[in-house]
Order: sequence, then C-alpha cells, then structure tokens
Amino acid sequence: MGKEAEVASPWYAVVGLGNPGPAYAQTRHNVGFCVVDQLAQQFHLRLAKRRWEALVATTFIDDKRLLLVQPQTFMNESGRAVAALTQWYRLPESHLLVVYDDLDLPPGSLRLRAKGQAGGHRGMASIIAALGTQAFPRLRVGIGHPGDRDAVISYVLGVPTGPERERLQQAIAVAAEAVLCWLREGIDQAMTRYNQAR
Repeated sequence: MGKEAEVASPWYAVVGLGNPGPAYAQTRHNVGFCVVDQLAQQFHLRLAKRRWEALVATTFIDDKRLLLVQPQTFMNESGRAVAALTQWYRLPESHLLVVYDDLDLPPGSLRLRAKGQAGGHRGMASIIAALGTQAFPRLRVGIGHPGDRDAVISYVLGVPTGPERERLQQAIAVAAEAVLCWLREGIDQAMTRYNQAR
C-alpha cells in the first residue's frame, strides 16, 4: 500500500492480559493471552518482543491496522506496557480493546463494555492508572469464582480441566469472534451480538 492508504488506516490494538512464561500459559488468569493467541493463529501471525515490554504482532484486517499485544510485565504491571504502546501509536481510547479474565462471570461467559472500572482486577487497575482514564473498551471472559476469597490466588493461577477447560476453550474462540466484530462494526454492535448468557 502507498503512504496515503497507510495514513488513512488508523491503528487499533487488542491487548490480552496474562502472565509471561510457560508456568502460567494454561492458567485461568491467562485467558486474555489465549484470545490473542487464537487471533494470531487465525491470521498466521507470530508475536515477537518489541520495545514496549510486550509481545506484539501487526496486520491489516479490512482497512484497519491491528496490533495484537501480550504485555510481558506480569499482570499487576500491565499498564506500563499498554501506556507505552498507546503513546507510541497515538491510539485513541476507543481503538484499544483489553481482554481479560473475570472471577464474577460464570466460566465461558463473555461481557463487552465501552468503559468502566477495574472491578478488582489488578491488571485492569494498572492500565486505568497508567492511561489516566477508564474510557476504553474491554472484553471480560468469565472464569468463575472458587467460592472462597482466600482461595482466589491459587484458583486464578490454576489450570482448568475437564468440562471447565472445554467451556473456556469454546469461550476463547467466541471471544476472538467478538474482537473481530468490535474491530469491523464497533463496540455497540459487538455488545449487542456477544453479551449473551452462554
């Protein structure tokens, strides 16, 4: 494409939250990473380390330039990588979609929102603090709650098995569809289509 086409095509970013390293790869807390991996596989992309403390892949989808991002700062410092990347690409808040796990949603359910608070999620709290705003879209993927607050850390860092694992894998595939709907048709249409009980 020529320079005029590139200038006319704005950047969008899909940031999946998780913890880096093989020890965390299949845990509930890494559902955001899994959605980004799903999209990377779908479009035959390879995530590689970039200057923003993140693994990043870039592509065109329709007329839009898309960044797939996995911060490598560990979950609680996700805002550091997201702020650096959004500043570099001069992303407006509406062009940033953050995907992450949610204890308060049943396993496999999805919720898209145009903006909102962190809801106790430390990765989201870090991003909100670093960006200085809550006004960016997010996609929550339900992982369920262990029922005991003292068990939360071991639960989110645990690996789902059996029917729960199958349900989360299905949710990851649907979440990837929801991301593409957001990119192509906007947050309102994506919310209407994907904020259904599953």
